[in-house]
Amino acid sequence: MIFRRRSGAVGSGGLGRLYQDGEAIVRQGEIGSSMFVIQAGRVGINVESEQGSKLLRHLGPGDCFGELALFDEDVRSATVRAEGDARVLTLDKRTLLRRFYEDPSLAYRVVKTLATRVRQLTDELTEARRASAVEQEERDGVG
Repeated sequence: MIFRRRSGAVGSGGLGRLYQDGEAIVRQGEIGSSMFVIQAGRVGINVESEQGSKLLRHLGPGDCFGELALFDEDVRSATVRAEGDARVLTLDKRTLLRRFYEDPSLAYRVVKTLATRVRQLTDELTEARRASAVEQEERDGVG
């Protein structure tokens, strides 16, 4: 969690935009220029392909997504949709840099979150490669 969690249900008060159930917050392939912090509710991170949509993970209050867009200015790698009502705050690069200046520990928490996600993806890739190798051995009659 990068930003401190706020308790309470999704309501009309507070900063950020309220997204309805199923509403896309960002879409895979769009150019990104901001990151998002979930203030209340829950979102699903989905990757779209020819085979359909695959849910990668759920995020909740205090979690963020889209932060890579602030650093690499590339297209969004996933579609993020509200699961139920969700209040989400948008932060552009200038705002985030100002927050880093005001609270240097925030920069550390962002890097820590990115490192955790890289480790998770590395573990998932290693497992997928291991499973693929086992399947190939079974097809080849080895083992």
